Formats: sequence, C-alpha cells, structure tokens
Amino acid sequence: MERVYIANFGRKNYAWPQCLAKGTVATMNTEASHLFWVNNDREGFIRFQIEHAKKTTGLVVTRPVASRWFNLMTVITQTEGDIWIHREKDQLWWTQSTNIPHDITLDVEPTAEGEQQVYICHKPCMSWSNHSKKGRRLEWHGLHPKAQEFLFTEGTLQKLSDDNADYARALVAGDDLSPWHRRSQWRTKLETTKRHPVTSFNAAQRAAVRMAMAAFATASQSNGQAISRKVKNKEVHFTKEALEKYLLDLLKAQEYLCAVTDLPLQLDGRNDDVEFLPSLDRIDSDRHYEEGNLQIVCRFINRWKCDDEDENFRRLIEIIRGDRSEESRA
Repeated sequence: MERVYIANFGRKNYAWPQCLAKGTVATMNTEASHLFWVNNDREGFIRFQIEHAKKTTGLVVTRPVASRWFNLMTVITQTEGDIWIHREKDQLWWTQSTNIPHDITLDVEPTAEGEQQVYICHKPCMSWSNHSKKGRRLEWHGLHPKAQEFLFTEGTLQKLSDDNADYARALVAGDDLSPWHRRSQWRTKLETTKRHPVTSFNAAQRAAVRMAMAAFATASQSNGQAISRKVKNKEVHFTKEALEKYLLDLLKAQEYLCAVTDLPLQLDGRNDDVEFLPSLDRIDSDRHYEEGNLQIVCRFINRWKCDDEDENFRRLIEIIRGDRSEESRA
C-alpha cells in the first residue's frame, strides 16, 4: 500500500511554485549541512543543526526536529508510488511519486535575514491535481473538520498514520467517506466546530495563553517557602505578553511536536486526548522560566519527567522506545 505524506516545501513553501510547475516533490538541506547527509552522518548533522541552525523565530532547533530534518532528503530521494498532499490556500492538491530518478541542485532559499544557499532535491511525480480522480474539486473548506486536522501540517513533511492515510486515499480517489464521518469522534468534532469555530492559529494561541498562565501560577506558589521540604524558587523572566509570544514561536520551532518524544501535540480546542495537550517544561528544573530553558512537551511527558534531569529522562525514553545507542547496549 502506498504511503501518504502531507508536505510543505521549504521556508514559507518557497519551492511550491517550482513543484507545481515541474511536477515534483522537494526538500532541501542548507549548503553547510548537506555534506553530513551525503556522508550519512546523522549525529554530525544533528549536532550541526542544534549548534547553528535557527528557525525564522531565532529559536534553537531541538534534537527531534534536527533528527527529522536528516530524514527528509532520504524520504524524497526514495519515494516511489507514494501519495503527496499539499494545501495551498483554499485548495487541496495531490500527486503520486514516480520511479524517475531524483535531481539535486544548488538553489537560493529566502530567509528572514535575506537568502541562503541550499541543496534542493526534486523527485519527479505525476502532475499535481486539485481534483479527485472522479473529477470533484478538492476545496479545503469543504473538508470535514476532523480531516482538516491531519491534512495540514506546519512541519516540513509528515507521514500519515494508517487510518488517516486510508481516508486520504479515499478522498483522492473520490470514494465514499461516510464510514469515517459516521464515527462518534468525527460527529462530535463536527458539532463542536459548528458551535465554536476555531482555526489552527487560535488553537495555538489558546495553548500559549494557558501555558503562560500555568507558568506564572507555578512561580507564584514556589518562592522558596518551607513546607515539609524546600520548594525550588521558580521565576518567570518574561512579561505575560512576551511569554505568550515566545511560546507561540516555540510551538512553531518544534513544528507542533513534543520536544522529547516527537509525538504530535494536540492543540487546545482541537484535541481528542488531553494527555497530548502542549505542556511547558523547564529543561533544567533548577533554573527559571527563561529564554533557552523552555521546551514544550506532551502533558503526560511533563508529568512523568517531573524534576528529573532532561538528559537522563531522554535516555530513559529512548530505552522504552528501543532506540538505545551502541554504548547503552554494550
């Protein structure tokens, strides 16, 4: 069964017009980081991105995001027969990758500071279409609200889960979608959306406001007082407005994924499971709520981590996932 990917094409989708015109899917590496990918040096690539790469917000790239970036070029070069979906304003476009070899060339990508040299990889595919195989125009606002949640991503590339991929295949084929629409969660989502219209930005904004309020509340309750033990002093080194903006930028920098597990975060008002709501975590629990010491994780991860050291907690998570390093297996 072919895989299904939701795709953006570079910073602010700068390469989308090229992909649409040429009939390709694409991704890119910066000129400086590309050699790590060529040499299959994942750890070197990750270290380089963490040390040097910053998003348009200026925030440092997290390890899960850097690790995913390393995979992108490989995904594009190896895709064959996969379905790719891209949203452009109110239209949903789709294509299917072919077995024609990929092409990697130097290109110029726009950035907040101006431009940067990148190696861009184009993989030939069928001509992009904004109609289903049965001729129905694929209008974004005509989609079920539940489908809108997984058919759009702020990330660079996202592979859909099996059930969501089945829905996407049926949508592209023009088949009956009622088996999904009849599900209780889908019906509830539709009714909730009718009563309380939401957008992706407002959902993220609500999450940022909630996390900021929680940070100030935690700080106000932990000013070094002695109860049965000494409570760590926690201060918020932001104004309320500055923290909310920082958290919105942090969500975008993490591509709306948990900083520890890489699991998709479910935004406020659009969630099916509260345990996947964004939760603000201090990387070093001995430090304050300050720039460079904050990451956003799933709620259950924050609860599990508690005051554990970030590096040790990540090590334990990797063991649970079976992703141990050679050293840890020795």
